[in-house]
Amino acid sequence: MDKHKNLIFILPALIGTFIFIIIPIFCSFALSFTEWDLLNEIKFVGLDNYKSILSEPEFLQILLNTFIYAISTTIFAVIIPLLIAAALNTKIRGSEVYKTIYFLPFITPAVVIAIVWSWIFDPNIGAINLLFKTHLKWLFDTHLAMPVLIFVSVWKLIGYNVVLFLTGFTTINQNLYEAAKIDGAGVKETFWEITIPLLKPTTYFVTLVTAISSFQIFDLIYVMTSGGPANSTNVIVYSIYKYAFEYFDIGKSCALAYILFGIIFVLALAQKQFRNN
Repeated sequence: MDKHKNLIFILPALIGTFIFIIIPIFCSFALSFTEWDLLNEIKFVGLDNYKSILSEPEFLQILLNTFIYAISTTIFAVIIPLLIAAALNTKIRGSEVYKTIYFLPFITPAVVIAIVWSWIFDPNIGAINLLFKTHLKWLFDTHLAMPVLIFVSVWKLIGYNVVLFLTGFTTINQNLYEAAKIDGAGVKETFWEITIPLLKPTTYFVTLVTAISSFQIFDLIYVMTSGGPANSTNVIVYSIYKYAFEYFDIGKSCALAYILFGIIFVLALAQKQFRNN
């Protein structure tokens, strides 16, 4: 009887998951083998969408942009929060205030962040150019637009990852630090010999979550650069959007989505294997 009662409580969530997640997954997979523009009849084309995407000249650039963005963001959004969390874990004065400040960007809507940073990097009235007395066109330069996006993304993710690392620090026996201090170990030795090894599970989780979210970046690019200039910030998820809502090619959009799924799946398996080794 209790099992039936429990099922009743979770039934709404199960129904929502089935309708809004499970069904769309299967439908989008089926549509990836079709040609459909939302107006005419659906036409089965087999693997043509996948072949067409992989043979397009700009696909390699989009793929490269995606990897550059995801790898760079993941590296900085893991290392910087780890160092900040290590500093906050030393019980410095005002650490609770710092935790709140670091976390604020994460809970701020991405669109708001994108608009604010677009203004900050504006070539005419932006605070960055006014502060450093430069005239750089940050978001309109093919060499600067991607680094700016990476910087903003890392800035947004730092707070969340700091909290995760601080949670990881609570699992470390503080007696180990006391013993290391008695043995004459310095801050550097303690960090490399105790903190890093014992934070491996947390570091793995933070790296995996950050990498997956980086491969799915859309909002910042949509608002700040629209994939430009000259396709220099166009990534896979933004291309999925363009295929669906600019070119009205639903089949290619779904096919590209599953190509991205394959990439993330392979990377997740590789990270798991690396962790096991």
